[in-house]
Amino acid sequence: MQKKLIIVESPTKAKTIANFLDSSYQVIASKGHVRDLSKYAMGISIQEDKFYPKYAVCKDHEDIVAQILSLAKSAAQIYIATDEDREGEAIGYHIAYLIKEQKNKKKKSSATQEIADLESQTQQPTNNPVFTLPRIVFHEITKSAILHALENPKTLDIYKINAQLARRLLDRIVGFSLSALLAHKISRGMSAGRVQSAALKIVVDREREIQAFKPIIYYNIEGDFKGIHASLDTYKGAKVKSQSLRDKEEALQMCAFLKEQSYSVQEVVQKNKVSPSPPPFMTSTLQQSASTNLGYSPSKTMGIAQKLYEGVATPEGVSGVITYMRTDSLNIAKEAKDVAKDFIKTIYGDSYLPKTPKIYASKNKAAQEAHEAIRPTNLSFTPALAKEYLKPEEHKLYTLIYQRFLASQMADALFEQQSVSIGCENATFKASGRKLVFEGYLKVLQEKSEDKLLPPLQEGQALQLSHINAKECSTEAPPRYSEASLVKTLESLGIGRPSTYAPTIALLINRDYVVLEKKQLTPTENAFVVVGVLEKHFTNIVDAAFSASLEDKLDAIASSKTSWQQMLMEFYTPFMHQIQEGKEQIVSQKVSVPTGLFCPQCGAPLVERKSRFGAFVACSAYPKCKFIQVPQESTEEHPPCEKCGSPMVFKRGRFGQFLACSAYPKCKNIRQETPKQEDTLFKCPECGGQIVQKRSKKGGFFGCNNYPTCHFLTSYPPIDKPCPECGYLMVYKAYKKKPSVNTCLKCKFSEEVAQLV
Repeated sequence: MQKKLIIVESPTKAKTIANFLDSSYQVIASKGHVRDLSKYAMGISIQEDKFYPKYAVCKDHEDIVAQILSLAKSAAQIYIATDEDREGEAIGYHIAYLIKEQKNKKKKSSATQEIADLESQTQQPTNNPVFTLPRIVFHEITKSAILHALENPKTLDIYKINAQLARRLLDRIVGFSLSALLAHKISRGMSAGRVQSAALKIVVDREREIQAFKPIIYYNIEGDFKGIHASLDTYKGAKVKSQSLRDKEEALQMCAFLKEQSYSVQEVVQKNKVSPSPPPFMTSTLQQSASTNLGYSPSKTMGIAQKLYEGVATPEGVSGVITYMRTDSLNIAKEAKDVAKDFIKTIYGDSYLPKTPKIYASKNKAAQEAHEAIRPTNLSFTPALAKEYLKPEEHKLYTLIYQRFLASQMADALFEQQSVSIGCENATFKASGRKLVFEGYLKVLQEKSEDKLLPPLQEGQALQLSHINAKECSTEAPPRYSEASLVKTLESLGIGRPSTYAPTIALLINRDYVVLEKKQLTPTENAFVVVGVLEKHFTNIVDAAFSASLEDKLDAIASSKTSWQQMLMEFYTPFMHQIQEGKEQIVSQKVSVPTGLFCPQCGAPLVERKSRFGAFVACSAYPKCKFIQVPQESTEEHPPCEKCGSPMVFKRGRFGQFLACSAYPKCKNIRQETPKQEDTLFKCPECGGQIVQKRSKKGGFFGCNNYPTCHFLTSYPPIDKPCPECGYLMVYKAYKKKPSVNTCLKCKFSEEVAQLV
């Protein structure tokens, strides 16, 4: 029997959806993008002011593509069910394109023809098989949502596809051209990008503010009127402005004068203040709140949210428990509002319901309001119940989302604010307090609001000043960005989109442009160098307004208001002119320092060079000889040379590390001694021992010094950087005809780097 085929992105999502459907359906995951531009070339052809991407099936997706095409051949019906954002629309397009190409084996489309077909689809819908496959969209992965989507299929959105195409090509043009220039002028391995570089400049600019900051000492005069703490507001008819009192002697004289005065209550003001309920989460605010309240990085937050969306264990079986987590919308479906209203009324009572339903609007004018905010899919799956089914980290994030959504649909909180003015003939002090009158949404958020109450006071009532002092204060440097505050800034400036915040920050960290210490992002020396070059020669790339304007243009493409080809050409022409000027004007910052040593492989002089990972020693005969080593310093004291009495120092040779006399070549004494484990640069990932360079009949390799107890070995040189995915040891693999990579020996994570020179 022919089955209906549903194609999604994630294997977890595929399993969850399959559980909702009968045996007439088959669900398969593409595992992300199945076609992309080449990793080793620009991958874009430009002819007659038009751009033609050279797409190819990703090598690591060849098997899954073959499986999808095999199932598609015999399928009774095919549904594209990739994620509802632009990336998901593009993935769906590429899958549909490959299915169409399989049917047209005799007549394969060229890149030129593919773009022509897309343009004709934009001008007037055609019978192109790519756009006749049913496309199903759902905001949550529940049985009812999936069945409703199958009953109401749509078609692929050509304008979303065009917007993603323009974004992909624009980022490739910027990243490929600019990264190559930086690698040539500064150091190999340096990279730049449209969103990445704009975000990096924000971090660097904040660090410059911190470095240039000079604290200001000032004084605040504070008085205590028998338990009422008040601050000086006016003095001798003049308003006391913040930070205006900077002379200590003057402040002390004012205190002495004020201490002798008689005081009374001049004014008492009481008024109610409404604290509005917070909106539900969208991607950026979820990342910020999870960082602040749970200590989760944006990447971790999105990873956990993805699991909650795609499907976790519930009392009814595996199901998605939150709506789609990549959204910039604050919209809530009417059905969800109605359920929330009934739930709040039942659990908390009528007084906790707002007089009119809450409606929230995103400040982002380009927000896709057709999407929903992030909310739980089933309010009966409470955090208390969820604790039995979810992992601890999943439960914490789910609770955060659940409580925020419920709070967004509840009545506002109400506070009574008190303000008192206490004065004498020549001065006034002000004190304030507040108390919670009605907790409203605070009930579900379980946030404690401590009352700061003032005693009952009457105007004209005499008060005695029991204590007064001039409190010394100092202005503070602006804080470094946290991951949460950087996400907030990127969002406010319109840089990037919800799906880009987490990977952008992760990229800055993985590229060693910033270091995350005590939850603060600190730029490295490399960051200052790169930003300095970009500010001088590529101002637009690091300018927040420019990046935001490009996002607006991409939104215009997605809403069919402008041509993606025209937008790209308007950017490409001046940008490539900048690249050419950069090649001619940017002064090379590469420096090679002779070491006085010689290459153990070819005998050529060894030189010290710099890369984005720091200093290293390499053969001067590169690229003919690719020998490299990371210099290792040791301050440990060792017994002096037994032959001449000179100090012994660590050196590295063809067979690993050894102690040699510092008086070489006059004294050639060596001592086979291994440095202490805590002083070594590379530790064995299996037992914690030291990795040393060894040699066998078949050649050199790196192995653990605890052999034969530990059998760890690798033929590739280790690097001083743990795998960002699993924390295991990374090694450097050099290739002749394609870029070299740093790759993990365990999970196979890899990142491209050029040969170290």
